[in-house]
Amino acid sequence: MNAIRPCPCGLGEPFADCCAPLHAGERRAATAEQLMRSRYSAFAVGDRAYLLASWHPSTRPGGLDLDPEQRWVGLDVLDRTGGGPFDADGTVRFRAHYRLRGRAGSLTETSRFRRAGTSWYYVDGDHD
Repeated sequence: MNAIRPCPCGLGEPFADCCAPLHAGERRAATAEQLMRSRYSAFAVGDRAYLLASWHPSTRPGGLDLDPEQRWVGLDVLDRTGGGPFDADGTVRFRAHYRLRGRAGSLTETSRFRRAGTSWYYVDGDHD
């Protein structure tokens, strides 16, 4: 069933072919947007380890609590700057939709990313 489950990131690919290999460390995100999408997917599937590992060491928290009642249900990428395979930095502005205790909500953020070697990392973000 996992092989045919759509990836939460919204690209339309099966999770097993899209973000799951990044979560498992089998592939690295090639762009800041791909990392942001894989992090959204990690929130959706509750993968704390990937969220922490993909967080830049300079801003990474010691731990991360996820609300088990929060369900991430959709992602819209609104804008991006830099963040390509040959860039050192990038930003991605997105809106993430969720349901929490029966109520719909959304979070809009401009996230900052930094590449170190061949890996992209989430640095921080500003919420609207």
